[in-house]
Amino acid sequence: MLQRLLIANRGEIACRIARTARDMGITSIAVYSDADRAARHVRVCDEAFHLGPSAASQSYLNIERLIQTARQAGADAIHPGYGFLSENAAFAQACADAGLVFVGPPASAIRAMGSKSAAKAAMAEAGVPVAPGYHGDDQSTPRLRAEALRVGFPLIVKASAGGGGKGMQVVDSADQVAGAIESAQRLARTAFGDDRLLLERYFRVARHVEVQVFADAAGGVVTLFDRDCSIQRRHQKVVEEAPAPGLRPEVRAAMAEAAIRVARAVHYVGAGTIEFLMDADQGFYFMEMNTRLQVEHPVTEMITGVDLVEWQLRVARGESLAEFASPLSVRGAAVEVRLYAEDPAQGYLPSVGRVQHVRWPSENVHLRLDVGVDAGDEVSSYYDPMLGKIVAWADTREGAIEHLTRAMGEIELVGVKSNRALLRSILRTSAFRAAKLSTHFLELNNDALALTDPPPDAEAMALLAIGCVLAKGQDGAAHSPWDDRSGWRIAGPAVSRWSFDKGEVKLEWVPEDHYTATIEAEQVSVHILRQAADVLHVQIGARILHARILRLGQQLHLFCAGRHATARLITTEDSLESGEAADQGSLVTPLPGTVVAVHVKPGESVMRGAALVTIEAMKMEHTLTAPRDGTIVRIAYAVAERVSEGAVLIEMSE
Repeated sequence: MLQRLLIANRGEIACRIARTARDMGITSIAVYSDADRAARHVRVCDEAFHLGPSAASQSYLNIERLIQTARQAGADAIHPGYGFLSENAAFAQACADAGLVFVGPPASAIRAMGSKSAAKAAMAEAGVPVAPGYHGDDQSTPRLRAEALRVGFPLIVKASAGGGGKGMQVVDSADQVAGAIESAQRLARTAFGDDRLLLERYFRVARHVEVQVFADAAGGVVTLFDRDCSIQRRHQKVVEEAPAPGLRPEVRAAMAEAAIRVARAVHYVGAGTIEFLMDADQGFYFMEMNTRLQVEHPVTEMITGVDLVEWQLRVARGESLAEFASPLSVRGAAVEVRLYAEDPAQGYLPSVGRVQHVRWPSENVHLRLDVGVDAGDEVSSYYDPMLGKIVAWADTREGAIEHLTRAMGEIELVGVKSNRALLRSILRTSAFRAAKLSTHFLELNNDALALTDPPPDAEAMALLAIGCVLAKGQDGAAHSPWDDRSGWRIAGPAVSRWSFDKGEVKLEWVPEDHYTATIEAEQVSVHILRQAADVLHVQIGARILHARILRLGQQLHLFCAGRHATARLITTEDSLESGEAADQGSLVTPLPGTVVAVHVKPGESVMRGAALVTIEAMKMEHTLTAPRDGTIVRIAYAVAERVSEGAVLIEMSE
């Protein structure tokens, strides 16, 4: 029996594994770095042990330290989650050598599939279709360049030992090959400790379809049907669904058969996923096998009624599928979105900081939440910026989309930027609802997507101003007329003016509970029907709306009808703040990170747009470019140095 389970991971997946462990009567043991001391996964697990410094290489990727901690905690088993060491054969072997049960496949299976290059070669020999490319052992730069020219363009460069889109580079021409290889190798070393690459022909129009498999130590293998994961940004999935819509029955059956053949070829044990690239004619090609639990596993759980983590733990303690896995069938449809702390309008730049406010929708039979943060938690630059996953199920795909769209409109998040508005707009597009899916969905449907919430309109500005008025008495203290900011005056109309960074609002109060707001030349009439603890119920025209207004300092946030509108209240003190623009001769970093490459030297002349410095943050690289023509005067940081947000990296002269 497994009694004490150490979860060698963090964030929402650690919380999700702990939930099943608790249901099975197993003690969940969290591990944490310095940055995660107060993280949600530490709070929800039964026990927690410190691993080391914030950098993943010194904590979540430190095999020796993890084994020592497991022994210290008296753990019987280790669950790796996904990412970090989940597909590291050396870690699986270290667990076995230490007498710990590794909740995953044997090291031999991980090793067989750990190199995408070797796996593709093996699958080709086994008769599984693979895309044209180069998967060889010769990793010299000249050989990679030569093979890139042979395979042709467009081309994708991948980390052979990687996953999750880390280090992927799309190359459209020969002059881009050298830079893509250098960047991909650097990211592969950082994320996986292995800089081997593979090259593949890149399909402009394709779908990403995968099959969930599960195997036991006795040789039993089953599939739990398929998923579509085509909608991606930076080669990382953001929307997933099960089953994959629109597949011809014979194609679905052939993919399932191929997936079982792959799993048996490596004597697989546990949960695994076989990923295929599908062309416009539904021809499919083996991409890789993920030898772990997938981020998107909840959609499979919701259409089958299976708890895949429970299956993992039962197989890990020696049970066979024949003992507990009854025949499965597809029940309805499920759709999942990944909520990231990032700014889609700024090239998906990760957003770091404290979550000042978060309100998740309520879970029910149609809605599931796998989240990793609560209000007050920090989003760190050290790790992946995913905040959580929102998953909806219904009898039909259309019903699941409707439930998920509604839920996305109910999320309230303040403190970090997110892709919430983008995800909601994806779900509302006619292309998504018609299942016109491809790995280029975002680019093809760009005009129909909202990268961020729109700026506040006149109605939103009126509600924000009314929120300022009504907030005056929420502290329960007595207020004199001289404290009243609603515009009270002797023998005159109740008028107040509110200045925001988005405009000015003139607000006139008319008994009882009616307001007329004037924003530039537009007027909005608002009737307050009811003011609950934190929600205003108002009537504007023929519509009745429910609005929540949150004020944090001078910043106001309005959550209403699925929108998040913000404005900053301007006070007298604002006139004292410096209005000088930042020095245009300096280049500053937009978020904390580590310098991984410096592309220029002092005294060098550069053209506008030239690459200057590359920083790595949240497992992604961001290259800062010259804002204008000029000469490099000073380089403030060297490779491997850590920089804080707003740090001056480069100084330039005219």
